[in-house]
Amino acid sequence: MTGLDYAGGKISRIFSKMFFPTLLGLIFNALITIIDGIFVGQGVGPDGIAAVNIIAPLYMVVTGLGLMFGMGSSVIAGIAIAQGDSRMASVNTTQACVLSAVLITVLIAILLVFKEETARLLGSSDALLEGAMDYLTWIIPGMFFLIFECIGMMVIRLDGSPKFAMYCNIIPAVINIALDYYLVFPCGMGVKGAAIATSVSIMIGSVMVFAYFTRFSYVIKFIWSKTGFFSNTLRQIQIGSSAFITEIAMSVMMLTGNYVFMKYYGDSGVAAFSIACYLFPLMFMMSNAVAQSAQPIISYNYGAGASARVAAAFRLSLKVAAACGIISCLSIALGANAIVSLFISPDCEAGRLAIYGLPKYSVCAVFFAVNISFIGYYQSIEKALKAMIFTLMRGIIVLVPMFYILPAVFPGRGVWAAIPASEIITLAAISLNYAYLKYRE
Repeated sequence: MTGLDYAGGKISRIFSKMFFPTLLGLIFNALITIIDGIFVGQGVGPDGIAAVNIIAPLYMVVTGLGLMFGMGSSVIAGIAIAQGDSRMASVNTTQACVLSAVLITVLIAILLVFKEETARLLGSSDALLEGAMDYLTWIIPGMFFLIFECIGMMVIRLDGSPKFAMYCNIIPAVINIALDYYLVFPCGMGVKGAAIATSVSIMIGSVMVFAYFTRFSYVIKFIWSKTGFFSNTLRQIQIGSSAFITEIAMSVMMLTGNYVFMKYYGDSGVAAFSIACYLFPLMFMMSNAVAQSAQPIISYNYGAGASARVAAAFRLSLKVAAACGIISCLSIALGANAIVSLFISPDCEAGRLAIYGLPKYSVCAVFFAVNISFIGYYQSIEKALKAMIFTLMRGIIVLVPMFYILPAVFPGRGVWAAIPASEIITLAAISLNYAYLKYRE
């Protein structure tokens, strides 16, 4: 039995026990990226945060792999535990880690051979190349451990230890802040120092994850079995694919945005857009905290056939997601000047552009939060295809055209409106689909 009563406990009480530690932990996790940006912006300048933003899409891809296997294995494990098969839950988690290790090793080998080509493919200009290369070189070690940290966070919560998962986020984040300051300022290492600080903090978080499963877990242990390896991991990929696509979509957003902002505003435009990109993980983590807190409740009760409890958990997640989205929107819109000042001078060209654009960009927060809750719900009840379609829609199919159409139709503000427009259109499609299915019932 896990540390939480998913079968009979009050839904709101279980959700709150999951949500607040998860939210705090994920916010601290997002702070790792944000603190990087603040210290690099203050220590190096606009070119520094632009260089980091060039490499950021690659970091999102690795995060996506981890979340894909984390979501997939935790959903399967939750259903297995509900059906009394704790060994299957443990085997699935172990197999997810093994396949992830193979995939990340191959990716890192490719990156080590083609570092400059990767930086240029991601949109680096000649002026930003040196900084981008420095950041890529020293973030690679962290990428290897990041994938295990992502898997561990989701499975640890399922196992009934949301506070331990929170500590796995908070402790590395605090270490990262201290290292960031020391390496960027006293040591004068610039973007290289920020990358080293991030890699070290991720390694520490990963060590904590492995320590949990070897010594402190309630049900899920590391149990290796090759039986059903390919069928199990394929099922994990199917269930968690939309989590991977969510991260890919964010990397596409950053990559496309970098190109479009470079086209209209040059390196200063990329620096301004970088500030919005640093805020996006914070919005994502708030929304993802809602989805991740509801996921074990939904998947467990889905496996147990308790449809009323599934519906109650889903309704609660939508309400909390909307509230989080409104808070994010107002905070960014009203605090644009203060936010920009954290990263760069608000009086430089990039600063002025960011202050103008952030209030428009902030509108996406409300719609994004609700979209993520719907997608998380579909993942939790094994409707992977539907979750994947809506993820592709909001992150690529609608977003990329918006980035090219809106700036041409609405010069100036159009480039900032692309992301909100994509989230609004996707939520409209999700709502119509959900209403139609309810009507048919």
